[in-house]
Amino acid sequence: MEQQMVIGQFNDSYPPVMDGVANVTKNYAYWLHKKYGQCYVVTPAFPGYRDQDPFPVIRYSSLPLVFRPPYRLGCPQIDLKVQRRLKEIPFDLIHTHSPFSSGQLALKIARQKGIPLVATFHSKFYDDFKAVVKAENLAWFGVKQVIKFFSQVDAVWTVNEGTAKTLREYGYRGRVDIVHNGTEFEPPADREARREAINQQLGLVPTEPVFLFVGQHIWQKNVRMIIQALQLLHQRGVAFRMIFAGTGYAEAEMKELVEEVGLAEKVNFLGCVLDRDRLKSLYARADLLLFPSVYDNAPIVIREAAAAKCPAVVVAGSNSAEGIIDNVNGFLTENDPESLAQRIQDIIRDPERLVKVGEEAQRTIYRHWEQIIDEVAARYGELIQEFKKKTTTFGPVPVVK
Repeated sequence: MEQQMVIGQFNDSYPPVMDGVANVTKNYAYWLHKKYGQCYVVTPAFPGYRDQDPFPVIRYSSLPLVFRPPYRLGCPQIDLKVQRRLKEIPFDLIHTHSPFSSGQLALKIARQKGIPLVATFHSKFYDDFKAVVKAENLAWFGVKQVIKFFSQVDAVWTVNEGTAKTLREYGYRGRVDIVHNGTEFEPPADREARREAINQQLGLVPTEPVFLFVGQHIWQKNVRMIIQALQLLHQRGVAFRMIFAGTGYAEAEMKELVEEVGLAEKVNFLGCVLDRDRLKSLYARADLLLFPSVYDNAPIVIREAAAAKCPAVVVAGSNSAEGIIDNVNGFLTENDPESLAQRIQDIIRDPERLVKVGEEAQRTIYRHWEQIIDEVAARYGELIQEFKKKTTTFGPVPVVK
């Protein structure tokens, strides 16, 4: 263990609410706590859920987020007990992965303590706001509030070049550093055994192509296009099984659509798969990860799948496609059902190439979180030292009350 630090990871989503940013938060905390000192996660409370992480998880008051279950609306401003506890922790640096309730709390604590605050920009917030308010001007007003937040922090990170471009399109003008995501999965040594186990659990034919989607079941992720493409494949007599892992507001409507287009016998909805080992087995069994989202920025699921030699099909030109070379370490498609269906059909016609692309995905896309966090810890150390020099030279940062 090298430099000892006390770090806070703040985010608005955390298990049992599982999404890509919650995954990032959890792995940052796990590896920092294991190798570099003490790490705390600060996040909204979830009724009835008990944390069992090897690091402290501090939960503040929350309410149901009616328009986006199972997410919670954090209310840290009314939770004086948590605020007092956070004041007592000798943080060296705070890192927030959200500009909302956890981000505002992180900003307040960082300024009270006179320590650096890092904020990572993960999401296409305009799309989220537009889906809720249904009006462009209101969605852009929300984006302006997000940019106002990022303009107040000491370091801004994004997860790839495409995400940095999105942030600048939103109006941010400061410095942006790229810090990539990873995965805690390691390439499975027992891949064939895992494949057989999933075949038995789900009643899959061993020779039948299996496609997988992992993520929130929300329309923004282009899940409708997946179902429409599968309908076309079914009409052409192509054999396959499709597995959807995750949950979200569109889940019930997705199931209805699958029924309507006659795919009920070919599609499995597994719900939220919190068992990471089982998820690893699903990747090992899948021939393709179908992830045509143009909403996501740097999907961790693509790295997770790559660890198990499962290549992804993504939309050409999307942020998700960054780092993917067509027919080399993944596959590109146009953003329409017909193109996706034809792409899938062409891919499964050449199983030897599919195997080679999966192997190259593992070699070039897969990166373990431990390696990422070693880089993160070094950056934290530099920021802490720079901040100390700055405050010594120019005086303390103004305290936010």
